[in-house]
Amino acid sequence: MADVFHVYAIRFAHRDASVRSEHFYGHDPCATDPWPISYYVWLAVSDSRAVLVDAGFTPKTAARRGNRNYLQSPTDTIRALGVDRDDISHLVLSHLHYDHSGHLADFPRAEIVLQESELSFWTSRHAGRDQLAHFVEPADVARLVEQNFAGRVRLVNGTHNVVPGVTAHHVGGHTPGLQVVQVRTAAGDVVLAADASHFYENVEQEKPYGVVTYLPAMYDAFDALHRLSSRPELIVPGHDPQVLHRFPAVPGLDGLAVRIA
Repeated sequence: MADVFHVYAIRFAHRDASVRSEHFYGHDPCATDPWPISYYVWLAVSDSRAVLVDAGFTPKTAARRGNRNYLQSPTDTIRALGVDRDDISHLVLSHLHYDHSGHLADFPRAEIVLQESELSFWTSRHAGRDQLAHFVEPADVARLVEQNFAGRVRLVNGTHNVVPGVTAHHVGGHTPGLQVVQVRTAAGDVVLAADASHFYENVEQEKPYGVVTYLPAMYDAFDALHRLSSRPELIVPGHDPQVLHRFPAVPGLDGLAVRIA
């Protein structure tokens, strides 16, 4: 029987010095307008399990890339939510861009769940091309390969039942192996979109994000988000600052964590 989970969005960094042209595909009539971005990981907790979705990036990476305001390690916020890092049984990586793969070492007991096509792409001959290499931290990918040899990584294809009540679904589009996560809650099925929809505007108005591997798959991903969620308001985009306003803050963690359901 599937567990019923509580879901939290954990904000660990933000970048205010960005504009719409960075985030929307094609010609945007408001391309030079400011468009801030937030960075999150997501925690799903039931009475018996804890699952983390994505691993953020480290302060070192934030400093090297610049213009990223690092707030607090996701591990510290998870602890403030009453969950020890060793209690997290599974770490689902939506994809391997730098802002989703940085804190793997912080969760040494978690099984890492990743689409096989995602790891295959970022270890392929294309990964080193300038326009692609910018999006990943090679050390993160190398660490993941090492962990795969250690038996810690579960490479999956398509739909995968992570634990009862939490399911990963391959959608692609943004990257070849992008996956989204469906979580059973008392409020219905929440879908953690990660980068299948960076902002509410992407999925709500069918406006693809600016970084895309295959555009038709990005449109199909919008359809999948609606199909997998119980209702549209339970679709949680991966980078929208509005997440902090659409859901209630966790007491004592204003600006750092909200409860989705």
